[in-house]
Amino acid sequence: MRQKLLSEGAKELSYEIREIVKKADLLKKLGVNITWENIGDPIQKHHKLPQWIKDIISDMMKQDDTYSYCPSKGMLETREFLARQTNAMGGVQITADDICFFNGLGDAISKAYQFISRTSRVIGPSPAYSTHSSAEAAHAAHEPLTYKLDPNNKWYPDLDDLYNKVKYNPNVVGILIINPDNPTGMVYPLETLKRIVEIAKEFNLFLLADEIYINITYNGARAYSLAEIIEDVPGISMKGISKELPWPGSRCGWMEYYNRDKDEDFNRFCQALDNAKMIEVCSTKLPQLTIPKIFGDPRFKVYREETNRNIGKRSKIISDILSTVPQLTFNETFGAFYNTIIFRDGSLKPTQKLAIGNEQISKLVSSWVNNADGSPKTDIALDKRFVYHLLAAKGVCVVPISSFCSELQGFRVTLLEEDEETLVKTFTAIRDGIVEYLES
Repeated sequence: MRQKLLSEGAKELSYEIREIVKKADLLKKLGVNITWENIGDPIQKHHKLPQWIKDIISDMMKQDDTYSYCPSKGMLETREFLARQTNAMGGVQITADDICFFNGLGDAISKAYQFISRTSRVIGPSPAYSTHSSAEAAHAAHEPLTYKLDPNNKWYPDLDDLYNKVKYNPNVVGILIINPDNPTGMVYPLETLKRIVEIAKEFNLFLLADEIYINITYNGARAYSLAEIIEDVPGISMKGISKELPWPGSRCGWMEYYNRDKDEDFNRFCQALDNAKMIEVCSTKLPQLTIPKIFGDPRFKVYREETNRNIGKRSKIISDILSTVPQLTFNETFGAFYNTIIFRDGSLKPTQKLAIGNEQISKLVSSWVNNADGSPKTDIALDKRFVYHLLAAKGVCVVPISSFCSELQGFRVTLLEEDEETLVKTFTAIRDGIVEYLES
C-alpha cells in the first residue's frame, strides 16, 4: 500500500471464545461429536423462553411502526422505563437523556474505547473478558492493562494490585468492573466496590461497569449495581437483554451515563458516544420496544428467579464433579453463568496428552501443539495444549484461560446445559480428561 494500512492496535484483536470453534469444526469434519462449552448462549443450551414473552415479541412484530427508524439514542418510552428502574435503586439519579442504545454490548464496548484518547488507558480485571481487553488494547496499540482477580481468594480483586497500578500509571483514566464477572462467575462484594469508588475519587477517574449479568445471581449472592455505589464519581453502566431475557440474537444493549454534570471532560465523552450512534442513525428497534412490556411484567421476576435457581443448582453439580480433582483450584460461582477452573502450579507439562483413537485426528492435534520433529511448540500455552486434547479426545469445547489476558493456566466452562443428564456426562468427561491428561 502507498502508506501503512493496518493500525498497530489491530494485532490485539482476538476472541478465543470463537477462535476455538475453528479447531472444533475441523474435528467435526473428522467425526468428533462436539459439546459446546465455549460460549454463553442459553438458547443453544436448550433454554426455552416462556410463551408469554414470545407472545409480546410477536405482537410487536405485527405493528407497522415496529419497522421504522427509532430515535438515535433509542425509544424514549423504553429509556424512561429504564431510568425509572435505575432511580428506584436509591443511588445516582438519571433521566432518559442519560441512556443510549447500541447494537448489543459488543457495539457499545467498541464505541467506548474508540473515543478514549489513544494515550489514555482503562484498567480491567484479569482474567479478562476478551471483548473488553481486545478493544482497549487495540485502541491503545498496546497489550491490555489489568488488575488481578485472585483464584485463591474467591476470585475477588486484588485491591492493592489495582491501587498500585493506578497510582504509578498516570495514563489510567478509568477502571472497568465486570459484575457479576465473566469469566470467573465472581460477584463483587459491596466493600470491594466501595473501595474501587474511593480509588476512582482519589485519582479522578471514571468507572465503567459491564452489568450484562447484574440480575443473574444465585446461591445467596446479591450483585450491587454501579448506580447504587458510585456516589459522585462519573461512570457508565453497560446493560442489555442478551443474557438476562435471554435474547442474545437481539443485539440490544445500552449505556447509562452517571454524574455527567460532575466532570466536563466526561460529559464530552458521553456526548461523543451519542453522536457516534447518531451518525449510524439508530440501533435495532424491535427489541427496544419489548423491554418495558417484558421487564415490567410481574411474571418476569418470577421467571428470572426460577432461572437463576436452576443455574445455581447446576453450579453445585459441577462443583461436586470438578472440585474432587486435587490439582485444580476450584471456586464455586455466584453470578453470571461461567466458571473458571485453574490448574495448580506445576500440574501442566508440555509432554502431556490424551489418548486419541483416530490416527488422523491424533496427527491433526499433534500438528497444533508440536513441531515437525514431535517436540512441543514453545509458543502454545500449556492450558491451550490441554484444551486441544480435551476437544479431540472427549469432544468437549472449553476456552483456555491464558486467552483471557491471564498468566494463570486453566479453562472456562458455562453453567448453561439444562439437560441434567447431559450436564453430568459433559463434566464427568472433563474431569476424566483432566485426570488422564495429568497422569500421562
